[in-house]
Amino acid sequence: MLSFVICDDNKNLLDRLEKMLETIFSKNDYDASVTFKSDNADSILDYLDNNTADVLMLDINLRSSKSGLDLAEEIRKRKKNPYIIFTTGHLEYAMMAYKYKTFDYLPKPIVYERLEETIDRLFEDANELSKNYIKIDNKNTLIDESEVHYIKRDGMKLIFHTSSRDYDTYSSFNKFQEKLPSTYVRCHKSYIANLKQIKNIEPVSGIITFTDGNTCDIGPKYKKDFLEVLKNYGTFE
Repeated sequence: MLSFVICDDNKNLLDRLEKMLETIFSKNDYDASVTFKSDNADSILDYLDNNTADVLMLDINLRSSKSGLDLAEEIRKRKKNPYIIFTTGHLEYAMMAYKYKTFDYLPKPIVYERLEETIDRLFEDANELSKNYIKIDNKNTLIDESEVHYIKRDGMKLIFHTSSRDYDTYSSFNKFQEKLPSTYVRCHKSYIANLKQIKNIEPVSGIITFTDGNTCDIGPKYKKDFLEVLKNYGTFE
């Protein structure tokens, strides 16, 4: 799922933009939601300190000590990958906005068709995995590959576990293994682990502990190859 965060100093426009986005998501069967909205730039930064966002829609001319451009600069210092879309009624800011790796610029008043066009292009871009998303089904369900701790086989389903939620799809390991990054390694007949999310390993007991405290076993059949890959990968916290 792609998470959208929006900031506009006009609360009515903020609510309207959220509703427009939700309509676009529903109409096109996009797996996305507005996870946070605010009319205050500092609250956006506070939210991003403890949460992830895939897409940020920022009004440039905020009536506060920070403009949308200031906010984008702070965000880019912390997070390099989120899409940034600027909105403003002041056309003279357009060229300045692209300094911050801007995906698009929407003039106000925002027109539904123009917004939908932008969201369509954004999902096309994400589907090409240019930003390292895993597409798990035919409904445009996208997961940032760095957020997945492990993939678990549960009967006919695969469960993609992240720190925020689980995603499931009816599929097999074989379908996904070739598409996954090299940091995803089979460690058990029912598990593929993301090495980047491993906190600790007990080689004797064969227990993997992930960064969120969840655990899984290392299967005897996979132990030798898994530990060899881990050795070549390097250390982890």
